[in-house]
Amino acid sequence: MMERRFFLLQRLSALVLAPLVLVHLILILYAVRNGLTADEILGRTQGSLAWALFYGLFVVAAAVHAPLGLRNILREWTALGDRAAAGLAAAFALVLLLLGLRAVVAVVG
Repeated sequence: MMERRFFLLQRLSALVLAPLVLVHLILILYAVRNGLTADEILGRTQGSLAWALFYGLFVVAAAVHAPLGLRNILREWTALGDRAAAGLAAAFALVLLLLGLRAVVAVVG
């Protein structure tokens, strides 16, 4: 039963991530083509609730999606048991979440 939930959770997080990644890549292309500097980009994002919500959602979705994939890889490609693989994946999820949210605060705050 848990495997089914993990499967659905990873697919749902992918549905959230797909448009966010697309918008993020478009923004990168826009910034590069228009020669925006890091200071100019930060000037546009500082204090923006919209960017905080956008990238906050991005971080949460990535912190759900990636560790589930890592858990599966660890289970299939290593001698780790299910619990050890799940524990490492959970630790990775926590690191991604904390570092990602810290970055959002730095860029928007």
